[in-house]
Amino acid sequence: MSRVSAGITISVDGYFAGPDDHAGQGLGVGGERLHYWVFGGPWTYDTEQGGDPVPEDKEWLEEQVASTGAVVGGRWTYEASGHWGGTNPWGLPFVIVTHRPEEQPEGAGFTFINGVTEAVEQAKNLAGGKGVHIMGGGDVIRQALDAGVVEQLSMIIAPVILGGGKRLFDGLRRSFDLQQLGVRQSRFATFVDYGVNVS
Repeated sequence: MSRVSAGITISVDGYFAGPDDHAGQGLGVGGERLHYWVFGGPWTYDTEQGGDPVPEDKEWLEEQVASTGAVVGGRWTYEASGHWGGTNPWGLPFVIVTHRPEEQPEGAGFTFINGVTEAVEQAKNLAGGKGVHIMGGGDVIRQALDAGVVEQLSMIIAPVILGGGKRLFDGLRRSFDLQQLGVRQSRFATFVDYGVNVS
């Protein structure tokens, strides 16, 4: 059975995007700092995203990718990324949660599904027995938590205070007890993995 995990990077003050997030600036004003861990250091929307993660960050990322058979993401993340240039960035089945599944592009490696529970079930069917990872954005992770389908939650905390933007847990309708599974850190992030128990 495929384990369902969710993971997202937030600031110390709980934001997964800074203010004024939009297509081409999906992490909002100053939000690039959240993902320094992914690219091995500073980058901006105006410069080429380059660089490899530092060893500690790369190890965590590689472990996640190795255990994942399918990815679930939200329509806003898909739009804000510029559709990843029309190419699935993961090389794995990628299910997009959307209210407009009829807009699925042909041959780009994406499956559009209406509803987070349905998207997770489709991802399980495509995962080949491996895990399903919900990458975000925050709205999709909240929906998945509210639906009770997340078994593991990874919070990647960037050492930055954004002071505004979109908070991950605003609007969450359920209460959860979490079991701490592990913590690691690098100079760009602290990774906290939790088991999720719905109460």
